[in-house]
Amino acid sequence: MTAAISFTILVGATPITPNESTTLALIALNAAFVLILIALVGREVHRILMARRHGKAASRLHVRIVAMFALVAAIPAIMVAIIASITLDIGLDRWFEIRTKTIVNSSLSIADAYVQENARNLQGTTLSMAYDLDASRTLYGLDRTGFLDLMNKEAVGRSLAHAALIKPDGSFVMSAKTDTDFAMPEPPEGAVASAADGKPVLIEPKTRNIMGAIVKLREIEGLYLYTIRLVDPEVIKARQIVRSNTDEYRGLEDNRRTSQVAFALPYLSLTLIIILSAIWTGIAVADRLVRPIRQLIGAADEVATGNLDVAVPVRPSDGDVASLGDTFNKMLLELKSQRNEILSAKDLIDERRRFSEAVLAGVTAGVIGVDPYGIVTIVNRSAEAMLAISASAALGQNLSAVLPHVGRVFEIGRKSGKPVYREQVTFYRAGAERTFNVQITIEAGDDGSEEKSYVVTVDDITDLVQAQRSSAWADVARRIAHEIKNPLTPIQLSAERIKRRYGKVITEDREVFDQCTDTIIRQVEDIGRMVDEFSAFARMPKPEMKAIDLRESLREASFLVEVSRADITFERIFGSEPLKGTFDSRLMAQAFGNVIKNAAEAIDGLEQKDGSHGIIRIQAGRQNGVIRIDVIDNGKGLPRENRQRLLEPYMTTREKGTGLGLAIVKKIVEDHGGRLELHDAPADFHDGRGAMISIILPPAAATAPRGESRAENERETEKVGNGV
Repeated sequence: MTAAISFTILVGATPITPNESTTLALIALNAAFVLILIALVGREVHRILMARRHGKAASRLHVRIVAMFALVAAIPAIMVAIIASITLDIGLDRWFEIRTKTIVNSSLSIADAYVQENARNLQGTTLSMAYDLDASRTLYGLDRTGFLDLMNKEAVGRSLAHAALIKPDGSFVMSAKTDTDFAMPEPPEGAVASAADGKPVLIEPKTRNIMGAIVKLREIEGLYLYTIRLVDPEVIKARQIVRSNTDEYRGLEDNRRTSQVAFALPYLSLTLIIILSAIWTGIAVADRLVRPIRQLIGAADEVATGNLDVAVPVRPSDGDVASLGDTFNKMLLELKSQRNEILSAKDLIDERRRFSEAVLAGVTAGVIGVDPYGIVTIVNRSAEAMLAISASAALGQNLSAVLPHVGRVFEIGRKSGKPVYREQVTFYRAGAERTFNVQITIEAGDDGSEEKSYVVTVDDITDLVQAQRSSAWADVARRIAHEIKNPLTPIQLSAERIKRRYGKVITEDREVFDQCTDTIIRQVEDIGRMVDEFSAFARMPKPEMKAIDLRESLREASFLVEVSRADITFERIFGSEPLKGTFDSRLMAQAFGNVIKNAAEAIDGLEQKDGSHGIIRIQAGRQNGVIRIDVIDNGKGLPRENRQRLLEPYMTTREKGTGLGLAIVKKIVEDHGGRLELHDAPADFHDGRGAMISIILPPAAATAPRGESRAENERETEKVGNGV
């Protein structure tokens, strides 16, 4: 293809001119194609030689056949290329002999001589006319119309097509009127400047049959005479043709060697194509002869590497080798079928395993797999976090040894024979007592064997149970407040009226009468206060949020308790930094007061055997971006068992307590977006004796609305240290 395109361009059969740049481009194109062909031939030869060196089957026969075809094709092609090159060189010599050069140069000289002769005539005419105009300088200064008439006569009398006076910038001052039917062209750029030295400047004809001249007037300052004369258009056209052909001829002469190379390269390309075709033909013939054996050997090598997807093509024309290939293919099909069955079973097992792992990793409930002997086989991430165990440590261990409470439920469920067995258990995990719903599910084997595996599902329902209890107690509190508070006022009024009405009348056992009526009134007041606490818990007021400094609420609450408990030392550590936040000051003071009051009552319940007195330390400050208030006492402390239940309504460790103090505090704190934590006293405070109640509240920018705060804190109730 490239050879045909190059030959067509070089012989001039296309619009593309075969000049030096075109010829070099064709040489580069054909050279690149020749190099590609040489590379292809070299690659084929290298492949054949490497096959023989490695002892490939029938490689010697391959080499012989390919060499024979290459020689048969190469010898005639090389001879044709040599003869064509000699013929091309002789033909090009005839093109560029001396006689041809003389004819071409003479034709161009004749045309140039005609143009030069007309140029000299125009130059003389222009100079003569300039002398006449200079002689009429006075007329130019006095009578421009008369001067223009003079110019018209001069132009017509000297057979000029146009004549004009122009300024140095090329603009026209006046033009002679002639019978020419075309407008006078603008002087070429730079022509006027060239005539500034007084010598005439000629404007040769290029594309049109007009010739011009410019000369500077000596007597009329700053003006130039610009003249135009027509020449024979046929002569100009012939001159252009001769010049174009001469340039083309000279280009061919200069490009002679390049053209010879450009013509030779297609022949070389064609020769290499023939050689390469011969090599490929030899390879095809050799492949035809040794293909069946080579394919069988190659397939056997592939099977040895584990590839059973190969097959030996069987053709009837291959004879006895075809029967061998057919038997080999049947053997491969049988092996492949057996291997695929094994891989399918393996893939199914892997798919089930991955699915189970994905499900176990995604569920929020803890899932533990147990074999028929009670050994843990699977533990998901939720079970690790929920039960505070390590999967690596639990795997291979007995469930009862790792989790005794869950193991007890597992044994009961296994012995019950039920497909699903459920039970709620409560035990300590990570230092906190939690309630779990444990479900035992029996998983029968696929083969129907008697041995069964088990799935233990564990759900942490502590928060749910606490929410249910709080809701139930709130409902109970509302009913108690409604049913009890109504008769309390009549009872109190009646007792007071009896005391006033009959107190003076009764003289016998007056002391007993006063004691009984006072007892009634006092107990009614106590019951009223208890009912008020019930009402406060059941119907907490909506917080009225304002920006306050919590230190003020702490000072107020601690002062109210301090004035009534002179036997207790109060330590206040509030710091100098304001504890700004958006809170309800009344509710926060109530919460702080309840906590400090509980601390004082805890000190009352403990006998100070060592002679020390009660101390309550109240410290507040910012810690890790939150506001933390700690109330620490050296009282009897908090119980280890069921500690988190102290935050539930009506749970108390005191004989006269209602169990609503910490529940109200927890509710107030959660309504303000915080949380309540129960801890033992730190070790550096009276050797760790007593309790520490911590209230963590958000700063001003992070205080959440009541509903959102409560909902979020219900989800995030967590154990901290030995508390909740």
